[in-house]
Amino acid sequence: MSSSKVSRRSFIKASSIGAAASSVEASRLIGQDATINVSSTAKPEKLVASKLKPFITPDDNFVDVSRGDPKPHQLPIDKLTEEGLVQETWKLEITGDPFVELPHTKVPTSIEKSMTITDGTAIDFPTLVEMGKEHEVYYFKAMQCLNIQTPLGQGLWSGIPLRNVIKLCGKIKNVRRIYYWGFHNHDLKQIFKSSVSYGQCMETPPGDLPVFLAYKLNGKPISPERGGPVRMVVPWSHGYKSIKWLQHIFLTNDARNNDSYAHGNNDPDSFLKSAAYVDSGPEKIQAGEPIVLSGQVMVGPSGVKSVEYWVREVKPDSKPLNDDSEELLKGPWLPCSLVDPPHWESILPEGVKPNQVLGFDPSTGKPLQWPMKYSMCQYTAVIFDLPTGKYEVRARSIDLNGFAQPEPRPSQKNGKNAIQLRRFEVV
Repeated sequence: MSSSKVSRRSFIKASSIGAAASSVEASRLIGQDATINVSSTAKPEKLVASKLKPFITPDDNFVDVSRGDPKPHQLPIDKLTEEGLVQETWKLEITGDPFVELPHTKVPTSIEKSMTITDGTAIDFPTLVEMGKEHEVYYFKAMQCLNIQTPLGQGLWSGIPLRNVIKLCGKIKNVRRIYYWGFHNHDLKQIFKSSVSYGQCMETPPGDLPVFLAYKLNGKPISPERGGPVRMVVPWSHGYKSIKWLQHIFLTNDARNNDSYAHGNNDPDSFLKSAAYVDSGPEKIQAGEPIVLSGQVMVGPSGVKSVEYWVREVKPDSKPLNDDSEELLKGPWLPCSLVDPPHWESILPEGVKPNQVLGFDPSTGKPLQWPMKYSMCQYTAVIFDLPTGKYEVRARSIDLNGFAQPEPRPSQKNGKNAIQLRRFEVV
């Protein structure tokens, strides 16, 4: 592999911005006996800085996962206006389930004040804006699809907690589940509905983030492509719960979860998973040049304690590794560095202060934990002076319970969570 003199010990230096370089035993790391000198003159800080992405994803830079034929956001402006998909014509109906279905539903739901378009009581956009003067909330939330192992983007979402909107209906009785759906081209087969339990809506634990109706993203109106003018946002869940083009809320005493995703053999109550995702990079790297590993770590309800990486040499007889392979579990895994919080005042929309954002300490204006729950944080590592050869580098998250990805929930139907890798060759 290398023509240099052989020794029993060899070293790879790993470093990242803001962290001192550390050395590890390369014979364990890549299974090689070679004399490796740290001789690169490249500045890793600049290499890492070039990999960093903005903490906030602009509206038009999110990866789009939209349903419908045609997709609602692709309708012409006159059709968007006609269908209530612009602020000026948007309406939200709230109704109750009158049906009884034994043995599951013994008594019907009752609502003191239904909100419907027919009787002129549906909620309009100015009503939400007026409610925002007293109840508006802000928080950072990363979006990810249940069946796509790539985050879609993250932003600062603003809106009204669902519980405050439900209170407009006055006294309600016998409600165990709250369903909601958006515009669906007047085709019943295209309806995509999600739901939350009554408790998830009304009784948010102190310090946690509520389900809410969002009407701003990064301080600006939500575009039709992102689900505007109003969409539901469920902070702890995958994107299928955060319904776009919201137009209907339905209260029911049926406790069964009949979300559209449940019928597709998916877990309709899945949480975001704490998981590290690996950025792509060059396939060939010149010997002596540092190798920059970077990526995003998604933070689920279980939080993120750390991110680790592992370099594996790929030989002609190397076999692919499953996430539960003994070789992979033993590693050795080495620490990455998590990127520090941004300067909040420089990225928050005008008029929004850090101590107003949920998940931040109201007195200090700093996040209550870093990385923040339900958001993404970048991680980095720099690997120096690998010998020539072919390699794989993997990354994994460790949550605050001590579970290493893909645990504790490796099942795809409640969110993909496989350990990602990047392949490259040192030439």
